[in-house]
Amino acid sequence: MRIVTTRARLYRTLRSAYLERAHVLPEATILYRVKRYDFHESLVEGLTVVQAGPVRAAWLLARSKVTTLEINEPLMLSSVWGSALAIRGLQARSLLGGPRATIVSYAMENSNPLVRPVGEEGRLRRFANSRLSRFVWRHTDRIAFGTDAARITYDVALRRPSAGITSTVIPALPAPCACPLDPGPGEPRVVFLGALVARKGFPDLLAAWPSVTALIPTARLTIIGKGALEDRARQAAEQDPSIELIIDPPRSEIHGYLRRASVLTLPSQPTATWREQIGLPIVEGLAHGCNIVTTSETGLANWLTEHGHDVVAPGAGVPALATAVVHALQKRVGSGAAAVADLPKVDGRLAADAWMFVGAR
Repeated sequence: MRIVTTRARLYRTLRSAYLERAHVLPEATILYRVKRYDFHESLVEGLTVVQAGPVRAAWLLARSKVTTLEINEPLMLSSVWGSALAIRGLQARSLLGGPRATIVSYAMENSNPLVRPVGEEGRLRRFANSRLSRFVWRHTDRIAFGTDAARITYDVALRRPSAGITSTVIPALPAPCACPLDPGPGEPRVVFLGALVARKGFPDLLAAWPSVTALIPTARLTIIGKGALEDRARQAAEQDPSIELIIDPPRSEIHGYLRRASVLTLPSQPTATWREQIGLPIVEGLAHGCNIVTTSETGLANWLTEHGHDVVAPGAGVPALATAVVHALQKRVGSGAAAVADLPKVDGRLAADAWMFVGAR
């Protein structure tokens, strides 16, 4: 197989949101290693998508006509080996008389992975990843930061870009979704969307929910996703009639649930090796006019606070989360149209893509 497009995107993981975005972007070949939990095969139709490990991807790129390649961000350590091999493959092509490729990236990391605690066995791996990360950084031509927090993280972790790197900050805010807003929720409804795991704050939400319904008896909670805590979610839905559980529904149904919701909550909690960068559910909730309840872990925390959403500190406790959800329900019921008025007309990720690929053929 050969890559016939002049644009390509090299991703470690592929998820439905990337495929949806690809349908409205100029044609590009998508190379990926693994599928995310929320991958929907139907979205591949009409796209050029190739599953390839790091070595095969580098080989395909070296034999291609690609002139602009998007890679995962340099501080995504799980992908730096693949990115470095791809860059080397394109450099080898150039040495053999082929065209020089422009390397671009979109960055959201807001926690320096190069200083996270590791055990003895992890130190050598981190040293190698650190060197590769800096290599990828030096050979990136254009980088768009999705938040100012990401820009600051890169300034600290990898120092300011060299003279050869062009950078900008384009907030990772969505445009209002094209699907019509419902006239208003018939009841105060909260949506949790995403992986059913502890780091997304799912156990905290379940613990806080009885306090929410004690103050707002008509409140309803819709849990959408799948993950390690599915059994716990199923038990909660069976015991509490105000909770419904939807396991991995089609994308069209997710849009419907978000249209009918007044609040989306994603109370992410940091771990020793992870911090929420943006939170795709937050972006999708904003696009549908939801008020957001989250923690200050997301890189959008400052924007959310400035625009009237509810942001609590991680580890603030279940009572603080319950209070924030109640506040959000009382504040924004039926005001979806007003909420989307705060959003840009052009989706921030699409704007970043246009900036990264400017001048690409």
